[in-house]
This record gives sequence, structure tokens and C-alpha cells, in this order.
Amino acid sequence: MKHNREFEIAWQGLKPGVHTYQYELNDKFLNDQEQKERDFSDLDAQVTLRFDKKNNFFLCHFDVDGSVTVACDRCGDDFKIRLWDEFDLVIKLTGTEEADEVDDDADVVFIPRSETVIDISNWLYEFIMLSIPLQRVHPDKPDGTSGCNPEAMKLLNKLSEQTEEPKNDIWKGLEALKEDKTKKRKTK
Repeated sequence: MKHNREFEIAWQGLKPGVHTYQYELNDKFLNDQEQKERDFSDLDAQVTLRFDKKNNFFLCHFDVDGSVTVACDRCGDDFKIRLWDEFDLVIKLTGTEEADEVDDDADVVFIPRSETVIDISNWLYEFIMLSIPLQRVHPDKPDGTSGCNPEAMKLLNKLSEQTEEPKNDIWKGLEALKEDKTKKRKTK
């Protein structure tokens, strides 16, 4: 990972209270994070960080907005999908050099007081990744029809009609036994 001061917050020089930071993230940011292989492109995200400094901890609120180009899960064509999400993170200061305290809450991070700078680039990357929806399907057009490629949809419909399974002759004799058993029950 490349070192970038743009994503560092020097917290010791800040006055207590709320501080706001704006970040414009693109594919260069992802390359700097050494994330070359990904299933999306054209990242254009704006992240607003509301950093609330308290005496022994910091409250961080990340607002993610923007877009990214992904492949449609249904038809395979690329389209832009909107990113929108918000995340909260609590950073607690510890008196020890090692910030390995264990907490069940994933939204709490411990850092030693000796650290004078907080690098938030990893959190920005994680929050961008979490903002990308798992299901990526073209939105419907205003008239209500699918936004997917019509040719791909025709092919999918044609293939789904042909998926009728052929009957296996191995089980043919068992079906006759089952029918005989049900007839015997009805006659009793």
C-alpha cells in the first residue's frame, strides 16, 4: 500500500468538536490501495467524514455517495450503479503501545495514544466496497420494461424453456410399485 498523507488526520492538533473532511475517490485510489483485480470500474465516489473529537475517543461518521460501473448479473452488459451508504466508527485511545484490545463490536477501533496521526484510507476502501450492492441488475426503464439487453434476455428465455429434464428409465419400475401401494390402501 502506498503512503498518502491526504487520508491522514493529525488528531492531536485538533480542537475538541466536530471536523468535516471531504474525499473524492476514483480508480487511482483503488490502485494506490493495491487493488488491481476487481469486478467494477470507473469509481466516482464522494465520501464525507464527520470527525467528532472527544477527550478519549473519536466518533466518525462516513457518508458515501457516487457511482461505479459494474456488469449486470442478468445480461452481462456494463451499467452505472449508484453508491449510497453511511457508516459509523468509534476510535478509542489506549494507554498502551499495542492496540490489540479485543472487542466484540466491529465498529470500535483501538489505537495507542502515541499515534499522532490516524490513516483512514483502509476504512475508506472498506466502506466503498461495502457500498457496492451484491445484486447488480439493470434498473427497469420508466415504462416498466427491463433495462437489460433485449437480445440477452431473449436468449435466456429460450434457454430456460429447454431445461426440461429427460425421464430416467431406472426409476420407471419404482413408480409402478408406488402406484400399486396406493391402490391397495384405497381398496382396504
